[in-house]
Amino acid sequence: MRPVLARGGWRLAGQMLLFQVGVLVLVVGIGAAVSIGFSLRAANAESRSKMLAISRTLARTPSVISAVQSPDPTRELRPVARDVQRDTGASFVVFMSPKGIRFTHPNPAQIGRHFVGNIAPAQHGRAFTETYTGTLGESVRAVAPIKDNGRVVALVAVGVLLRQISTEASRQIPTLVGLALLALAIGTLGSALLARRLRRQTLGLDPAEIARQYQHHDAVLHSVREGVLLVDDDRRLTLANDEARRLLELPADAEGKRVDELGLPARSAELLASGREATDQVITVGNRLLAVNQRRADESGAAAGTVATLRDSTELRVLTGKAEAARKRLKLLYDAAADIATTLDVTRTAEELVRVVVPRLADFATVDLAEPVLRGEEPGLVHGLVPVRRTAVQGIRDDHPLYRVGTELTLPPTTPQAAVLGGAPAMLMADLRTASQSWRVGDQDQAARIIDYGIHSLILVPLRARGVSMGMVNFWRAGDSEPFGDEDLSLAQELVARAALGVDNARRYTREHATAVTLQENLLPGTHVTHDALEVAHRYLPAQALVGGDWFDVLPLTGFRVALVVGDVVGHGLQATATMGRLRAAIHTLSDLDLPPDELLARVDELVTRIDQEETGRDRTPVAGATCLYAIYDPVGGGCTLARAGHLPPALVTPDGAVEYLDLPPGPPLGVGGLRFEAVDRQLPEGSRLVLYTNGLVEDRGRDVDAGLGLLRRALAGSGPTAEQTCTEILRTVLPAHPADDVALLVARTRMFRDDQVAQWDIEADPSEVGQIRTAVTEQLAEWGLEEVAFTAELLLSELVTNAVRYGTPPLRVRLIHDHSLFCEVYDASSTSPHLRYAAELDEGGRGLFLVAQLAERWGTRYTPSGKIIWAELDLP
Repeated sequence: MRPVLARGGWRLAGQMLLFQVGVLVLVVGIGAAVSIGFSLRAANAESRSKMLAISRTLARTPSVISAVQSPDPTRELRPVARDVQRDTGASFVVFMSPKGIRFTHPNPAQIGRHFVGNIAPAQHGRAFTETYTGTLGESVRAVAPIKDNGRVVALVAVGVLLRQISTEASRQIPTLVGLALLALAIGTLGSALLARRLRRQTLGLDPAEIARQYQHHDAVLHSVREGVLLVDDDRRLTLANDEARRLLELPADAEGKRVDELGLPARSAELLASGREATDQVITVGNRLLAVNQRRADESGAAAGTVATLRDSTELRVLTGKAEAARKRLKLLYDAAADIATTLDVTRTAEELVRVVVPRLADFATVDLAEPVLRGEEPGLVHGLVPVRRTAVQGIRDDHPLYRVGTELTLPPTTPQAAVLGGAPAMLMADLRTASQSWRVGDQDQAARIIDYGIHSLILVPLRARGVSMGMVNFWRAGDSEPFGDEDLSLAQELVARAALGVDNARRYTREHATAVTLQENLLPGTHVTHDALEVAHRYLPAQALVGGDWFDVLPLTGFRVALVVGDVVGHGLQATATMGRLRAAIHTLSDLDLPPDELLARVDELVTRIDQEETGRDRTPVAGATCLYAIYDPVGGGCTLARAGHLPPALVTPDGAVEYLDLPPGPPLGVGGLRFEAVDRQLPEGSRLVLYTNGLVEDRGRDVDAGLGLLRRALAGSGPTAEQTCTEILRTVLPAHPADDVALLVARTRMFRDDQVAQWDIEADPSEVGQIRTAVTEQLAEWGLEEVAFTAELLLSELVTNAVRYGTPPLRVRLIHDHSLFCEVYDASSTSPHLRYAAELDEGGRGLFLVAQLAERWGTRYTPSGKIIWAELDLP
């Protein structure tokens, strides 16, 4: 061998190095250019989305809506435009009239002039984006309509200049260039290493040296004790060494002939002529058993037929049967690992085990499990006997005499079956006819039927995992099958050991799942929820795999109002259920304070944030990710106030059958913090159906949320008028076949109080008004037929009105609501809440609220945006 730098080797390696470096430079350059182009394109698209979001947000801001309709819009809106432009990085924020006359502009000289650009879609109520050259240059802009009660009252345009976008994107160029140079350096280094490797492999050999190498290889080829054949693509034999000629008994002129002309056995000729790859494939030639390995051969990069090696393995013929049996056992173990314990179901796992072993190991197989195992509990003895239930049976025939699935068995302690269940190792009874009679003790008649049927061999294997004995598996052979042996016993134990882990996991899961379901059912409302203001129907469906954190509530509030709640805690399992219980308890408590929906969600959000900060540990997932929708319906007037925290919007079905999704500000999920919630007021006609739901109803692996919402809309349009009919139709039409998440559904059909159930008076802040109110209340109660409570109500309202006249702020208003109870309300514009105190014997005052508390069933204070309401509820006879 010559040195590495011998003649010829370096030149070839150098050419390859130059070629590879050139390709690297070209590819890296193109990649860098494409990356820069994509970066600019992505920056442009991001700017469009950002400008559109800013313009829509401004268009929905109440202060902006009122400002554009003020006498001097420019003065009101210029600070808003400057703040938005500064905070968001926009190049300009332009408010304009519906006809395009500017109210604001970064250049004051442009105020009052017509907006340069397209505004027609926005004038028709649609927000859009475009690239346009305006007074400041070419820019990406978004134009959105500003609506008031559905009417376009102004337009707002927000944009960013293209040169500003380009500047932002160009900041990434140094990074891209650096990455390109790094890639080029790595590629060049790799090419250099490859060239060095090539130099070491070729060694610069000249033709004479290559000839000598060929002679050496030829000598070795014909001296090895393994046959070597080379067959070209025309299926002609081009090379055969001496050993191959001997093994295949080839004629002297075999080279150059087609393989099928050599007189070989059909199977051998077919394999050698096929050209396919083979590894230790056994063929028979005469009395010889040959192992063939065949691969494709390459010559200078071009296919040149196949190379086959032949090894005489005649002496392995005796071992073939045992090898095949071992292969089948390994295949059975492999299949068992893949086909057993595919689900967390005890019965299903037992069925999978018997399906795998029949008929590959046994003719019949049965699984007997302790009854508590099927419920997820720990098994145990009952008065010295071992009770089990037959859980799975599989056989080559269906007319067998073995006990059927579901049969309860109580095994006497003297039987081998009971011994195996009690902790004894697996047992082999190769011949049941001559074995000990103890296995027949449990049922002599059954044992006789088994013998008469032809079942003659039995293996008993305990189903045991983590020190817990859960049952046993019985393997039976019948008819002409060979009796079980020690190898069969070992294989059966291995199979059952793998299945036992699956059964134990399923048992534990069954216990935990039952615990979680029970906990969740106890946390959710009862099956029947009623309220005078609403006709309510609801459904809760837990997920098939794990329970989750979905919940709903119907909470009665003061003044016969009612709160509707639907929420969803992200995740599954006991933790999600426990978190749901905490959130539900918090909402129950806060609802008693009569907080509006947005303020209630803000309080819950603070609570969740505090819980996460105080209790988050290594093994606990934060609560953030819970969503909630909270709505308050008032049957007096039909008003409904709604707010949501990251939850899907509710659906509304009006009495005429029209379906819409209420447009509510989404709000952040609970626990995110730092963002505000917004409430929306909506009048609901009597007979409307408000539908609240969680994402498990409309979202699934096979469809997105939009498709699910479309299905829900069609189901609501075709459902019956009652809340119960609506629930049934939704689940029939919209619910996925196999829900991956739990589902909470709440349908509320609205009712409204009649005018003759409500009485209301506006009063002056004058003590003389107290007597007039008492007279009016007495007359109204007489009209309602409530003379029995007239004195109590008159006295109670007298105290509340006197308190409002003395300490409240006008205007003052008194309202009575008559339903199953009498609700008395006194409104004033003050936000100061009265407090109950106990007067001393000599005090002249301080007994009014004490008297109210004694006369009323309940009383309290509810705050409104403009003041407060002191209310009291009286039970009716």
